Amino acid sequence: MSASLGLATRQRAPACPGQSVDAIDTPALVLDLDRFERNLSRLHERANTLGVRVRSHAKAHKCVEIARRQIAAGAVGLCVQKLAEAEVFVAAGFKDVLLTNQIASIAKAQRLAALTEHARIGVCVDAPEHIELLARAMAGRPTTLEVLIEIDVGMGRCGVHTVEAALELARMIADRDGLSLRGLQAYHGKAQHLRLPAQRRDAIGKAADIAASMQRELEAQGHSSLEITGAGTGTWLLEARSGVYTEIQPGSYVLMDADYGANEGAPDEPAFEQALAVRCALISRHGRTLVLDGGLKSFAVDSGLPVPEITGWRCVGVSDEHALVEVPADTVLPPLGSLVSMVPGHCDPTVNLHEWIVAYRGETVEAVWPVDARGAVF
Repeated sequence: MSASLGLATRQRAPACPGQSVDAIDTPALVLDLDRFERNLSRLHERANTLGVRVRSHAKAHKCVEIARRQIAAGAVGLCVQKLAEAEVFVAAGFKDVLLTNQIASIAKAQRLAALTEHARIGVCVDAPEHIELLARAMAGRPTTLEVLIEIDVGMGRCGVHTVEAALELARMIADRDGLSLRGLQAYHGKAQHLRLPAQRRDAIGKAADIAASMQRELEAQGHSSLEITGAGTGTWLLEARSGVYTEIQPGSYVLMDADYGANEGAPDEPAFEQALAVRCALISRHGRTLVLDGGLKSFAVDSGLPVPEITGWRCVGVSDEHALVEVPADTVLPPLGSLVSMVPGHCDPTVNLHEWIVAYRGETVEAVWPVDARGAVF
């Protein structure tokens, strides 16, 4: 497509398969395939042993190729956080997608309903208005939209707080054509980044108790075979072992970031490796401060500044297109053009800043994958 015609074009890729990693243009989002594959197998093999299903959260990577590899590793389907993400992955052929969020407009409800003609689709609700919108959108369709009641297990964001509220929603879902009650969404996002294992264990123990109590009350009223889904990269093993959760929703485990890296791991918990980085180039020096060519448009800083992979180096500031990195006094200053890998503080929004993921193995670029759902926030 021609830019001169006013049509959208995808930015050219920063690398080509077969190139040396040193030839990757910068700044670029890069993925170490060996680490990625070890992360993938560690989680899926352990989850399989524990008998819990994995529904990988695609909001972390927004990439069709990564999602395909998660399904191949054993994931039963995908989670997404935005309707536009669901549309991207269903269009790519994925047949089981859960929107772990609420729909609050009839236009979005109709878009979601249309997806049920192509895949098994689930969505979360926590208010009667959500159900009314979904029922309107599903009216007259031969398909079914599966609904999960979100419960607040400590996140303090979405979700019902009382059994009475959950029972009301369950009754409404049962009474509406085109809708069916799949179960409960019980995600504790704040627990993912509690630094100490005991803190995470306590938080998820309370979350599991709330979910189990809600499940018992709903089943007592005739709502049986309810799925309980939730969990994330920071706590997935706790939910998997709880005996309450039937499904877990980790996303960042295949990529990782500096914030997750700050968590203290439990002794029996599989350790995930840092697989994702932003490769930058040294373009200037200011004394012992290196100036790199990646800034706020290359990595998100909501969870802190990016962390150089070289021990002892420290990022001290970022602007739109630059990062400033201080190096120790005894460091021989590298020449201009040298490459520096920076670990983002938060992988999810960092990925959304890039159009491509450069996947490499050793010293060679193996593949370049589009971030297919980049910008899919509506």
